Amino acid sequence: MSRQANRGTESKKMNSELFTLTYGALVTQLCKDYENDEDVNKQLDKMGYNIGVRLIEDFLARSNVGRCHDFRETADVIAKVAFKMYLGITPSVTNWSAAGDEFSLILENNPLVDFVELPDNHSGLIYSNLLCGVLRGALEMVQMAIDVKFVQDTLKGDNVTEIRLKFIKRIEENLPAGEE
Repeated sequence: MSRQANRGTESKKMNSELFTLTYGALVTQLCKDYENDEDVNKQLDKMGYNIGVRLIEDFLARSNVGRCHDFRETADVIAKVAFKMYLGITPSVTNWSAAGDEFSLILENNPLVDFVELPDNHSGLIYSNLLCGVLRGALEMVQMAIDVKFVQDTLKGDNVTEIRLKFIKRIEENLPAGEE
């Protein structure tokens, strides 16, 4: 029995490492294809957005999570369910604004940056910017417009990775007249 359990753990670790290395190859190729880090950051965000738009359907189907009633509940679901489900980590939800429309996700360990060192000539690169796009795209599909950005990054010498999310507005569905 313990051998089979051990194989499952080894398989997850190999899948995680394969994902990390594949993501690294993607970022490396983008750095070669684009002139500057800002363009690479935009591409990573755009790619993440497209992933998030599609990933939300899988998340809702697999997680059995109902509609969140407020931004605090959304933050908890993102941290405790979504990040755990797809990246195997549970970030802390912290630094709430007084208005309750802004918070930070603190990642003690960002699995995307395993085996990564940023070269000196890419100091403006936001290596994990794909995550911002994923969050923005997924939340847009559940009628939440948000602003997402990295505030701290372990790749740039910070102690933790911090992603800041700010609620902008609820997106109203535009249904044709007479349909609900």
